[in-house]
Amino acid sequence: MEYTVKEVANMTGVTIKTLHYYHKIGLLLPCRVTDAGYRLYGEKELMRLQQILFYRELDFSLDDIKKALKSESDRVMCLKGQQELLCARKQRIDCLLRTIAKSIHSAMKGEMMPMQDMFQGFDKQGWEKALAAQNEYLKEKYNYNLLEKNEIKPQELNEKAAEAQDFMNTMAAALKNRLPIYDEKVQKAVSAHLAFLHRQGTEMDAKGYLASVKFLSQDDFHRDMLESHQIGLSYYLMAVAEQYAANHV
Repeated sequence: MEYTVKEVANMTGVTIKTLHYYHKIGLLLPCRVTDAGYRLYGEKELMRLQQILFYRELDFSLDDIKKALKSESDRVMCLKGQQELLCARKQRIDCLLRTIAKSIHSAMKGEMMPMQDMFQGFDKQGWEKALAAQNEYLKEKYNYNLLEKNEIKPQELNEKAAEAQDFMNTMAAALKNRLPIYDEKVQKAVSAHLAFLHRQGTEMDAKGYLASVKFLSQDDFHRDMLESHQIGLSYYLMAVAEQYAANHV
């Protein structure tokens, strides 16, 4: 059985203009063209169109789809490969949907969402978007491109974000409970934080940590981030870092 362009468009939701374009670039050729110039598609063409649409859902470019279909002569193997990719995407989207739901819940309660939950399901592109505002600020004020200087590694960033959130929660709780900056629990939290950074490949001694906290506390953008977590946190962190540096001269 053969179908006209209009019939294929109605069945698949692909526009007539798109089908014409696929024909033009050689991605999807009709089985034949009538003397009157009508394009007709058979079952083979519809199966190819299905595979094209699966790849489009996976954000493949048209050139990459052509290459993929050319190299994949076995339809079943091609479909199985697409199934695996789509299942992986579904898992990530499901994770993102759960993250969105938690974000809505936290926002409605007026609470800060835990960092370890905030970026669950983020891939490289998700992290790039999440860091976009900070990166633009750093480029404009300090001529420093955060995304250009550092490779985005989603799993590593998720781990760092979770640890950073735990550390900030500990500091915020210490401030709220009026623990002195020299308190053993407070100083041990800094040591544990620096030990984590060391395991992640970031070498930072007490003096380097103090310099880092000074920057965060004195820079408008980053100070506001700290203060939004807990009023007075930027100043408390500075005092804690100064005490830690004094203890490790």
